[in-house]
Amino acid sequence: MKITLGLSLSLSGAFAPIGRQIEDALRLFIADINAAGAVTIDGERSYYALRCHDDRSDKTRCAGIYRELCGGTGTDVVLGPYSSELTAVAAPIAEEHKRLFINHAGAADDLYQHGYKMIVGLQTPASQYLNEFLGLLASLKFWRKRIALVTEQSTFAHAIAFGAQALAEQRALRRKGVRVRVKWDERFDPEQSGDRLITTLRRNRINALVSAGSYGHDLAVVRTVLESQLNIPVLACVAAGLSSFRNDLDDRVEGIVGTSQWEPSSQAIPELGPDPREFTHRMRTQTRTGECDYIAAQAYGAGVLVAAVLQKLGTCDQVRMREEFSRLRTGTLFGAFGIDPNTGRQVAHRMLTVQWHKGRKVTIEPDPISERGSLDFPTGSGLFAAGAELLGLTRRPKRHEDGYQFSRG
Repeated sequence: MKITLGLSLSLSGAFAPIGRQIEDALRLFIADINAAGAVTIDGERSYYALRCHDDRSDKTRCAGIYRELCGGTGTDVVLGPYSSELTAVAAPIAEEHKRLFINHAGAADDLYQHGYKMIVGLQTPASQYLNEFLGLLASLKFWRKRIALVTEQSTFAHAIAFGAQALAEQRALRRKGVRVRVKWDERFDPEQSGDRLITTLRRNRINALVSAGSYGHDLAVVRTVLESQLNIPVLACVAAGLSSFRNDLDDRVEGIVGTSQWEPSSQAIPELGPDPREFTHRMRTQTRTGECDYIAAQAYGAGVLVAAVLQKLGTCDQVRMREEFSRLRTGTLFGAFGIDPNTGRQVAHRMLTVQWHKGRKVTIEPDPISERGSLDFPTGSGLFAAGAELLGLTRRPKRHEDGYQFSRG
């Protein structure tokens, strides 16, 4: 008997590099879990299989794939696609068919505001993406932190901006001089609106900019700011959390800050599955892409959680699985897991803030807000890097060379 995990991924189109990395992570999970031995489901010895279709980064095609996965036979557990945009298409289809829906790659808050009963989220919601970053910004020693939020027109980006605005208005941050001075909420085209953006940033004397949107949006915004020679000490964007950001910006990536759901240097000691170092090594040496970003870790973590639930229940009953996920409080290589039982929204996982430093990402720890010493106001985008010692940059742990096995408990 096979336990089939089914999903669509963008193996071509705009999200293809990300989709292929997620597929690699899931295939690695399937190989690992099957190597650990069979599990008994409904009284039969069973192994895992993956059913993955290319949605070509297209919403219409994605919808057709999920109607087939949810309405037909042959798929035991449905995983979501990549991006909030495509997840918003797939989630209601799964709900209509009363299928458990594991959302590992869609962070928009509104996915949990439709009353869906079968969704399970793994990621920290988008409205909390900048919590750690704003805490770090507040800790810096210069007084006025004038922020520009440059967002794409999407529910994902809007949720990030809404959460950041709400947090910035809290008394604790306002006392530290944090203010949102510019909210740019329109389609960004370097040719059509680049000069206008730069003029707006200069007029408002912005010294901290955050771009939130698709990878292409963030890359275009950051390139425009860098090419303008405008002195904005803190440059940050969501896309900077991906390894490919370094390749696209070359040396100009130095000092740029990003948000990340997970990093290979994570110190998490998981209750279930392999640790982050082992997983990272396997992804980099045994997969086609050779990449290991948070998108891979959250997909693999989704598989680990599904396996734990099936191991305990011994059945693929969709409602019982959703109920078990509601009770589950644990941790995987991706970090802590726990959902709101009513909405399926993730409540336990923590976001990270990273910065590009000497060609690699380092994690900046914001806890506690330091009062030690002083931090000068350097030029360029290396503000956090200039105060690396004060802000507590972590070191990358030594790579673990051994393989690993799942425990059947």
